[in-house]
This record gives sequence, structure tokens and C-alpha cells, in this order.
Amino acid sequence: MAHRLNASDELALYVQAMSGDNRAQRQELRRHLLRALEEDVTPRQREMLTLYYAAGLNIPAISRRLGVNKSTVSRTLHRGEARLRRCLRYGAGKLLRGD
Repeated sequence: MAHRLNASDELALYVQAMSGDNRAQRQELRRHLLRALEEDVTPRQREMLTLYYAAGLNIPAISRRLGVNKSTVSRTLHRGEARLRRCLRYGAGKLLRGD
């Protein structure tokens, strides 16, 4: 007797088949994000974003490391993230690609 897939297994197979390979899009987004990080945030925002996301430090650890208040770290992270979002969302992708 043949094994029949249940509905969730069938859905998973369908999603997998339809999703395709998005490595190229992810690489392009990463390239744009790195360029925006270099060009569109302040050096202090870049430093804190790098410590938070790349080094995996939390806000209190960044605060201690840099000798600033936790609220300063939080505010700087939020402003840096907002700048990156704006850059990537509102057409800066075309500017970054050189179109």
C-alpha cells in the first residue's frame, strides 16, 4: 500500500517547490545593507549596530563597553535602524546599485 502524505506535509512540499532559490536576492540585499551601513549611518550608530547585531552584545553590555548610558545605546540603535530602513525602503536601493 502506498504511503499517503497528510495535508501539512503536502503543503510543505508545495511551498518548498514554489519558493525557488532566493540566494541571489539575499546576496544583493546584504550588499546594499552593508553599503548603507558604511555610507548612511553615523560612525557611532555603525559602531553600536555592529556590536549589537554582529558581535551579539546586548544593550547593557554595549553601554558598559562604550561607557555610555543604556538609554543612549537604545536611542542610537533605533535611530541607526530607522536610517537603514529608510535607505533600503525608499528607493535608495537603486541609488546604491548605481542605476
